[in-house]
Amino acid sequence: MSLTESAVEASAQLLERLGLPGLFALSAAELLLAPIPGEAVMALAGFLAVRGAFELHEVVLVGSLGNLVGSLVEYLLGLYLARPALLRLGKYLLVSERDLELAEAFFRSKGGFAAVLFGRMVPGVRSVISFPAGIARMNPLSFALATIAGSLPWNASFAYLGYLLGERWQEVLAYSSLIDAAGILALSAAAIYLLARLRASGRSLSGTRTRGA
Repeated sequence: MSLTESAVEASAQLLERLGLPGLFALSAAELLLAPIPGEAVMALAGFLAVRGAFELHEVVLVGSLGNLVGSLVEYLLGLYLARPALLRLGKYLLVSERDLELAEAFFRSKGGFAAVLFGRMVPGVRSVISFPAGIARMNPLSFALATIAGSLPWNASFAYLGYLLGERWQEVLAYSSLIDAAGILALSAAAIYLLARLRASGRSLSGTRTRGA
């Protein structure tokens, strides 16, 4: 049995035993880099809604609130642990304080809000986007709003899919590898885009300073 299958089996047992509190815990843990496929958890919860264990809107709401809590924990880890570490070790990692300033400018702009919002709907990205947002000291309220706005459609899609599939909800797992592959591609594209934006911002700011001098 693979790690993913084991995680899904354990998640199913927890969900059937604890109900909505279990769904909340799993949704939070999923965004803390736990080996829990969020799409399978939501599909299972959607199937249990068919059985009458939950209401479908409860599944989406509780799952999204769990995502918010998990993402806020990641945000704080990025802010209070990863950021100081980068400031101390940045010269060894080729990350300067100037790079952090550019990242801050990006995540405090509309681009940062969009990055978190759409990142929540992309596998792979959705579990890590909180770290750079915390490192860059993104506005906490904007971060929370973007997280909720992105988590709701993701959770609703897979919960409804599980609701439609019923007993066949595990078919979602057959596409997990494809979903993960898409996530890796999206993460790579997002990293390239962010790097390009940061470099463009750096050149623009440098040019402004030169003209001002």
